[in-house]
Amino acid sequence: MITVILFDFDGVLTIDKTGSESITKYISSNSNVPLDVVEACYYRYNQDLLCGKITHRDMWKSFCDEIGHALDYNILIDSFKNTKLDRDMITLVKELKHRYTIGMVTDNKVDRIETILEFNNLNKYFDVVSISARLHSGKEANYIFNDTLKKLNVLPEQCVFIDNTENNLVIPKQMGFRTLLFDDENRNFKIFKNQLQDMLK
Repeated sequence: MITVILFDFDGVLTIDKTGSESITKYISSNSNVPLDVVEACYYRYNQDLLCGKITHRDMWKSFCDEIGHALDYNILIDSFKNTKLDRDMITLVKELKHRYTIGMVTDNKVDRIETILEFNNLNKYFDVVSISARLHSGKEANYIFNDTLKKLNVLPEQCVFIDNTENNLVIPKQMGFRTLLFDDENRNFKIFKNQLQDMLK
């Protein structure tokens, strides 16, 4: 019996496919630095940010030096706050919370996720939030999933995990999770909701 529904964040609960996309687009559009420059410089740090080797504070000065602009750190915080949420998906999370344990498993930066959840008053809807940067492990390994199971005191067979990247479903499926791929290209909420409801029957 399914008792737990776990969501990826970017591309599922948000419109942009990745957090880095949201960050770089916002910084570029609000600083007049060309997007390709922002992307090239930011992505140099992205993997270390995702696995928790460094934080945004650690790389910010070097990043600004590389793009040639001494940007206020608050532009980064504002990029978090301006992340475009998928309102249909957020409403679904709130509805499901009445009947299921709800969690998030995301390859992401801790400061970003914490800021977004607090800014949008979403913390109360998630029983667990597992972030790769905090755990120093992402969805390419089973540690982040095992840690989530341990915190919730449940078995894989009790869980559905939803992600917009097929490769991210491989490990949880091997572990015994039910998995559901969200089509982030078409973002057909009605089809997705029907698929999820069928899985929960």
